[in-house]
Amino acid sequence: MVREGDLMTPRRFLPGLLLLFVGSGCAALIYEIVWFQLLQLVIGSSAVSMGVLLGTFMGGMCLGSLLLPRLAAARAQHPLRVYACLEIAIGIIALLVLFGMPLLNTAYTLLGGTGIVGILLRGVAAGICLLPPTLLMGATLPAISRWVESTPEGVSWLGFFYGGNIAGGVIGSLLAGFYLLRVHDLAFATYVGVTLNVTVAASAWVIANHAPFIEQRAMDPQSASHARVPGAWAVYVAIALSGMTALAAEVIWTRVLSLLFGATVYTFSLILAVFLFGLGIGSSIGSAIGRSVAKPRVAFGWCQMLLCSAFAWTAFMLTQSLPFWLVNPAISTDPWFNFQLDFVRCLWAVLPGAILWGASFPLALAAVAFPGQDPARLVGGVYAANTVGAIVGSLAASLLLVVWLGSQHAQQALILISALSGLLVLSTGTPEEAPGRGSTAFASTLVVVVAAAGAGLLSRTVHPVPEILAAYGRYAATRIGSADVIYMGEGWNATVAVSRLPGGVLNYHNAGKVQASSEPQDMRLQRMLGHMTTLIPRQAKKVLVIGCGAGVTAGAVSIDPAVEDETIAEIEPLVPAVISKYFGDQNFRVVDNPKVRIRVDDARHFLLTTKETFDAITSDPLDPWVKGAAMLYTREFFDIAKAHLNPGGAVTLFVQLYESNTEAVKSEIATFFEAFPQGIVWGNTNNGAGYDLVLLGQAEATRIDVDAVQRRLHRPEYAPVADSLREIGMHSAVDLFSTFAGTAGDLAPWLKDAAINRDRNLRLQFLAGLGFNLYQSDVIYSNMLAYAGHFPESLFIASPQTMEALRQGIRREQGR
Repeated sequence: MVREGDLMTPRRFLPGLLLLFVGSGCAALIYEIVWFQLLQLVIGSSAVSMGVLLGTFMGGMCLGSLLLPRLAAARAQHPLRVYACLEIAIGIIALLVLFGMPLLNTAYTLLGGTGIVGILLRGVAAGICLLPPTLLMGATLPAISRWVESTPEGVSWLGFFYGGNIAGGVIGSLLAGFYLLRVHDLAFATYVGVTLNVTVAASAWVIANHAPFIEQRAMDPQSASHARVPGAWAVYVAIALSGMTALAAEVIWTRVLSLLFGATVYTFSLILAVFLFGLGIGSSIGSAIGRSVAKPRVAFGWCQMLLCSAFAWTAFMLTQSLPFWLVNPAISTDPWFNFQLDFVRCLWAVLPGAILWGASFPLALAAVAFPGQDPARLVGGVYAANTVGAIVGSLAASLLLVVWLGSQHAQQALILISALSGLLVLSTGTPEEAPGRGSTAFASTLVVVVAAAGAGLLSRTVHPVPEILAAYGRYAATRIGSADVIYMGEGWNATVAVSRLPGGVLNYHNAGKVQASSEPQDMRLQRMLGHMTTLIPRQAKKVLVIGCGAGVTAGAVSIDPAVEDETIAEIEPLVPAVISKYFGDQNFRVVDNPKVRIRVDDARHFLLTTKETFDAITSDPLDPWVKGAAMLYTREFFDIAKAHLNPGGAVTLFVQLYESNTEAVKSEIATFFEAFPQGIVWGNTNNGAGYDLVLLGQAEATRIDVDAVQRRLHRPEYAPVADSLREIGMHSAVDLFSTFAGTAGDLAPWLKDAAINRDRNLRLQFLAGLGFNLYQSDVIYSNMLAYAGHFPESLFIASPQTMEALRQGIRREQGR
């Protein structure tokens, strides 16, 4: 019989348990990425939706860590068998989420709304999917903790388990973002996660059979309920504040880094992996320190104080250093070279703070642990406090801090909160942990006071996001002095800027790039998009514009006298007011037009939940490489749009050729043509070279009466439309339709190897993210035109003279 008090876990099994947590953490991050992508397709990807998703995910983990020690008796089952059952249950629920999502989608579509009701319904949808598995995920660490004692050595191993879980998260983040979802799809990634769950569960069960559970000497239940380390409340508050500052900082730093690297799906995976990497390193360091030092509480307090310096370091790197490194991502055509560079820059900026946050958890565990304590309650309490703080931090940063205070003042506030957290821990505790007496006490108190004052001074070193970074993002260093940034604002979902070039050209910036401008080629595209949307359909009384941008496309739609009602679905509330002020002349004051309604919502979510139908739907220029934008280019989304068309209606779509590659362009076009088999491509050139495209699709075959369109342009009420076309060099309907660049039938051979962008794979965002530093538009356009050589006799209705003028115009535009 094993003596009471013997270590419950044979040492030889501890490294194996560490590997189990690596596998568990890897599966958890794969699921997190998969589930967020699935749910964004249903409830949208706005800041509110993302806040609901993140809060629900972390809330479930918090509840799981609290509930398991209270619901599962400490001596009922071997901890490893409990852990194995949890892993199996997580895998089963993951499969249910994957296959049950269509049912949730249908129910939410029927019930979804706007305002408070809409937010509540999003919370319910997220809760149905995320709470069951995250409750189980949050319970895994408390479950396994009952196999170790609440001694310094046992608690240090809990810290190592936590670090192993995070290390698995690093692997899962990179595996999902750079391979599983890029090459396969959501279902395949889920199966990989389930395989990991089953492997971990089976391994845990085997270990349990070879390492019997030895009960540790427990305290009297009544005594245990009252026993607590003196000043433990301060540690719980501090670890909650630590979680809050960590997640708030991650949100803020991710926003800034996505400007610097480009907001691709790869960037987000990379940043998450680096942050988790730092947490894992810190957790290992903190575990070692917690086992070796006599006063882990003091180490925890100073860890929080040091975070003030880490904040200042990262803030300086992100605003005063990294944006001005002499980096031009367009130099290399190999995206993996730029990924390596981004990884190094992210490590350089983010790692110090992440290490300190990672060290805080095991040090907090060691600070409140005492012999005889139920390890599950110990871990569950600290983990829950940390997670509650993380929920508050992520939601506050996403929905309040950045919008109300801006990144600069938000980070200053977080520095002061970290200092408060450290002071709270250092100023409380047992008498043995007090600074001392006499001169020693004075010296220790003086050090703490100086550190607090230093935190205040450090907060004053934080600078705002550079305007040139907000405008030009990854090309900021190459554009210094080339433009005057006349506006910069940080909104819920994006950082928006407006710049003016020396020649007077205005640029509208979103996500760290030029989204629209008054450059001739950009004005031509935006006006083409808007006017084709209203001139080609049978009637265009009611029109939906997806995305506001600079408002030029929406403005072109609004001046058509046939349009009676125009809805603009814009995800960022900041945009309409900004473009109204700076682009009013270019967009015909569209924001102030009485027949225009602006709906602040994710466009996909809006279409899913509205019962309105439209005569035409168009999309303001969107960049498919920006994370989330590919959801507006899937086959399923095009079907949703088609279902909201009135008879004779049309959908038009922007396709960029610059900052892209052939694979991404083919994917966009082929996916659109799957939904609209008789679709048409129109080309926009810049100095005779391909620049971007307009796709047009209708439920039936498109027939364009060119002479009828010309007669409309001659009417007095259509004078604004005719003038708008003349401003972009199109003096007649023939000029407008001479931009023809092919039909679905023409381009079928060119598109035969195209990857179809579907909800289940979002293939486009991965393809486009590999080519967003390339400038091969002319080559792509020329290769496409090679398949569009014949004149589309069945497309146009026109007199012989007009038809001949069209033939000549198309040959001229195509350079034949």
